[in-house]
Amino acid sequence: MYSDKTITLNNGIKMPQIQLGTWLINNDDVRKTIRQAIEVGYRAFDTAKDYGNETGVGKGIWNSDVERSDIFLTTKLPTAVKDYEGTKKAIDDALDRFSLEYIDMMLIHSPQPWIEVNRTNDRHFEGNLENWRAMEEAVKAGKIRAIGVSNFLEEDVDNIVKNGSIKPAVNQIEVHIGKVPKELMDYCQQLGILIEAYSPLSHGRLLNERKVREYAKKYKVSAAQLMLAFDLQLGCVVLPKSDNISEMKDNLAVNFKISAEDMAELIKLKEKVLTLSV
Repeated sequence: MYSDKTITLNNGIKMPQIQLGTWLINNDDVRKTIRQAIEVGYRAFDTAKDYGNETGVGKGIWNSDVERSDIFLTTKLPTAVKDYEGTKKAIDDALDRFSLEYIDMMLIHSPQPWIEVNRTNDRHFEGNLENWRAMEEAVKAGKIRAIGVSNFLEEDVDNIVKNGSIKPAVNQIEVHIGKVPKELMDYCQQLGILIEAYSPLSHGRLLNERKVREYAKKYKVSAAQLMLAFDLQLGCVVLPKSDNISEMKDNLAVNFKISAEDMAELIKLKEKVLTLSV
């Protein structure tokens, strides 16, 4: 089962291939969600400063019966921070919020501050290198075990790879049936950079789509399980988000393979076309 499967980063560290995303779960509720997720078998969690729930995630980990060393925790820098000193402070602040001695992986959340996304062409190459320099130092200091990026295009990844001393471990991007950025994925994978798929269930948009339901019925699985299996077979780490125990269990119980022929057909599907057939 994929729930038991780990994947190895380019620095040799292993992490679970199915992780729980925590976006839009508020700080008060996420503590209970983390504890319940650990009880049903999750051992890896993804959060971010901009989610506003790091403190609750940390408390959920602390209050579990699982050893800290058995948990893989990822968080992300605030997107507004694009300088060296600000990054150093952001890392230390994150450790304080989690009340943990180290973070398993930290990502640059976006090459641009949110306020600039889709509004300017400035990719903040220098600012991202300042982020990276401070993150590399944090790795050497034992504060972070692995570092990576999120929402980075090829030019953004290239900037880090050519100018940094540590290669990004992952690039966290949106990947799901109907949205497969193959060129970017191939580029990263050729460099040994894993793809982490956020929104692998397309924010729920495609779970009732006719073709997705047809393939799910063929494999006798839920639509969510089909979509997760699709990303997993593309070699992605998946980050399904849920605060519902039944859904958490369902998302973790992916234990089948989609045929090569069906994968090829699913890869061809486009989200705009799919949403017309719901």
